[in-house]
Amino acid sequence: MAAEFLTIHPETPEYRKIQEVVATLNKGGIIAYPTDSVYNFGCSLDNKRAIEKLAKLKGIKLKKANFSLVCADLKSIDEYTTPFSRSVFKALNKNLPGPFTFILNASNQIPKLFDSNKKEIGIRIPDNEICLEIVRHLGVPMVTTSIHHEDEIVEYITDPEQIFEKFEHQLDLVIDGGIGNNEPSTVVDCTQDELDIVRQGIGELEY
Repeated sequence: MAAEFLTIHPETPEYRKIQEVVATLNKGGIIAYPTDSVYNFGCSLDNKRAIEKLAKLKGIKLKKANFSLVCADLKSIDEYTTPFSRSVFKALNKNLPGPFTFILNASNQIPKLFDSNKKEIGIRIPDNEICLEIVRHLGVPMVTTSIHHEDEIVEYITDPEQIFEKFEHQLDLVIDGGIGNNEPSTVVDCTQDELDIVRQGIGELEY
């Protein structure tokens, strides 16, 4: 079955369309959606089978997957992380929403979700209204990953129509929220309480 292609207004996402995306996620669907960096794949954190499907789509075993969580706001991350220092909180507060993936120490919820002994989890709160509206209405974070494999040195697909053409038989829904960026998020390791930029992407970290 081919994926649905759904155009959503990037600044004022239509409520009815957001509800359609949420319904797809609640049924265990996998979507391609815009962020404030590149287009990503995502599924609901509440659906284990969907998380397994996401790993299969990336061609990796679930326990080896470095998936991140897209959250609606800072309050939403408490359940999935252990307490962190004031300096880390200040950095999160100053830079989010924004094009960053913050690696934080994971709570004991995370290993259960990913069938692993994962001790860290990437957290994203993108500055993108479509993405934020989806997770607000979903009520739980989305599990997310970039469309390309991490070791592929290629340009990211920025056009949702091209994403649809390439993955229409592997996804349930592709959102057209306009042309994306072809530079990924900046990855910041906060697990040692000192901020360490692991990958410089589109986001310029403010301290």
